[in-house]
Amino acid sequence: MRTKSGWDLDKSQANYHALSPVSFLNRTSKIFPDHMAVVYGKTRLTYREFADRCERMSAFLDTRMVGPGDVVSVMLPNIPEMLELHFAGIAGGRVLHPISTRLDARAVRFQLEHSQSSVLVFDREYAAIVTEALAEMDSPPYALEVVDVYASYDQGASAYPNYEDALANVADPVCLTGPHDEWQAIALSYTSGTTGNPKGVVTHHRGAYLNAMANTVGWSLEQHPVYLWVLPMFHCDGWCFPWSITLLAGTHVCLRKVDIDVIFALAESEAVSHFCAAPVILSMLASDANTSQRSFQRPVKILTAGAPPPAAVIEAVEGINTHITQVYGLTETYSSTAISVWRPEWDARPKHERSHLKARQGVQYPACEDMDVVDSQHRSVPWDGQTLGEIVVRGNTVMKGYLNNAAATQEAFKGGWFHTGDLAVRDADGYISIKDRTKDMINSGGEKISSIEIEEVLFEHPAVLEAAVIAAPDPKWGEVPWAFVNVKPGMRMTEEEAMNFCRTRLAKYKVPKRVVFGPLERTASGKVQKFKLRDIAAEIGTDAHAKEQVPE
Repeated sequence: MRTKSGWDLDKSQANYHALSPVSFLNRTSKIFPDHMAVVYGKTRLTYREFADRCERMSAFLDTRMVGPGDVVSVMLPNIPEMLELHFAGIAGGRVLHPISTRLDARAVRFQLEHSQSSVLVFDREYAAIVTEALAEMDSPPYALEVVDVYASYDQGASAYPNYEDALANVADPVCLTGPHDEWQAIALSYTSGTTGNPKGVVTHHRGAYLNAMANTVGWSLEQHPVYLWVLPMFHCDGWCFPWSITLLAGTHVCLRKVDIDVIFALAESEAVSHFCAAPVILSMLASDANTSQRSFQRPVKILTAGAPPPAAVIEAVEGINTHITQVYGLTETYSSTAISVWRPEWDARPKHERSHLKARQGVQYPACEDMDVVDSQHRSVPWDGQTLGEIVVRGNTVMKGYLNNAAATQEAFKGGWFHTGDLAVRDADGYISIKDRTKDMINSGGEKISSIEIEEVLFEHPAVLEAAVIAAPDPKWGEVPWAFVNVKPGMRMTEEEAMNFCRTRLAKYKVPKRVVFGPLERTASGKVQKFKLRDIAAEIGTDAHAKEQVPE
């Protein structure tokens, strides 16, 4: 008979090693040293060459005394150096801090100061912003400049040390090592900061390792995918795909700037099999399909997230030889915590119905331990597709917390769950569908209105490229829905036409009371900045505004 103490066996070097995505590159570079790792313009790097560059950068950081817990900030587009920092920047227990390339100097300076950054690696395109940000810092990080030979800016000398020189001057590359503890921080990502300063989301090696693994399972990725970098790597560490694609010895096809023509060209020349993209990119592809009639020559699988994609957009993009899978998540959950898993029995359903099924956020991601939709008393809502509740999750792929913000961390983790702030319903099959952010739900005379429901209807109109709905103040009803619409190039739409289109598809109280036309500002992750739209609505009031959008 076994005694209880017989199960108390210890960890050792033989049976335990801290989980870290660093191990993915070490493994792949040994097994597939000659396989193509990175493609960018005429640049071609095998896994042997890619690993060598990562090891050299890690050695350089060592010479700068950048060690465990020190922050390596990067402000780079989707170029090879950004991929390299996703390994060199996390090796030895360092913390990678990707900065959105769309930020101004004030926002960059805040992040560098708040994170106490040790090193900043930046692309020359952002030199003016970086210089301004560093100028007012008491203890600025060591700045290292990347000069991209494929960029259109001046290739001449600079006042900053050069990234390539740093690699060349390393005497001996060092083997990439992971952290001593898999709970150690791997990355620091800042939220978009739509109200006040952004919060610094701290993630750990264990969660990144598991979520990178989950990407391969959830998306059914096979060995050697050819992955096009449409999604900004600075957003949630590229949804962990720098690590997932490397794990599978895939080819990273870099893309400095999103351009629909270039996406089609690279998909053909490099035989691209996969890419991730926010719904706004899907809208651009759908608009292009409407005007150019072109499609991908080879099937391309697209993973989308960042905002609920309209069913009409999914249907249009799948019509150009793609297969779309939606994931849902937040920066705090390594980007993916739910996935719209497809069921074979749905294949026979009508195309429009299939698109609506795909537009749901789905079920828990492979690495998500638990997910629920709960009411204000933290009770699970019924699976009726109607009762609203907040999405809550928990497990290994939830952040460590917010950097130097214990109050916000405690609030986010109340009741032993991470509270997303997203309102959803749960269908009879367990799939969730987001209806709104808590702050975006419209309360009109006591009636709760989902802005996403109205947006879905607007997207069904053939002229609509972008649509966003917000709550605008109203003296009678408290709040009423307003729509902001951007039409496709060469098409036109009037306010009355938009309202009539909604009237035939929505209850009267859900029809937008105003429609404002023009391009919509978005965050780096593709989410519409609705707080700015609310400001515009407050400025417009009940006076004149754009009644019609016509072709330029």
